[in-house]
Amino acid sequence: MDNPTDLEIIESVKKGNISDFSLIIDRYKNRSFTLLKRLLKNPSEAEEVLQDCFLKAFNGLNTFRQDASFSTWFYRIVYNTALSKLSLKKRKIENEMTDISQRFDLKSSYDFNETEKKDFSEFLNELIEKLPENYATVINFYYINEMSCEEIAEVMGTSVSNVKVLLYRSRNMLKDIILKNNYKKELF
Repeated sequence: MDNPTDLEIIESVKKGNISDFSLIIDRYKNRSFTLLKRLLKNPSEAEEVLQDCFLKAFNGLNTFRQDASFSTWFYRIVYNTALSKLSLKKRKIENEMTDISQRFDLKSSYDFNETEKKDFSEFLNELIEKLPENYATVINFYYINEMSCEEIAEVMGTSVSNVKVLLYRSRNMLKDIILKNNYKKELF
């Protein structure tokens, strides 16, 4: 097999070829890591959570029913694990009674000299990070992971129409950020 499908790899792993799971890891690690970095805002936490996600997927292969694609099933694991990590983080912050405003202080403007040095995709990623978590997630799934609205709805546990609304709102919010901060010339 030159380029086995996800299902072929899963069947091979189930038959005892555990090392074949590395093909799944190679196939999904980059996009999943990008999503986790965007959600968790911390690369080292994203790495840790990604490892947990692959472990959960490996241990749960017998529960994978194939009524959805493997990618949808796996991204659901990634998304839910990230939400759990965020929830745990928020509870810890509340329990410690730290100064929340300092922890979530967002920069309101860019240093244009620095921005000009960055490549376009990095600049765009920074804009996406300014979006609320669910908007950034939908944008990431749709444009970066090239998932359909149906797949996104399944991963996020919501309706297709809600995904379309989130996409519409996130695009508009991105447009507003671009216009408000006069980034139009950087992008076009």
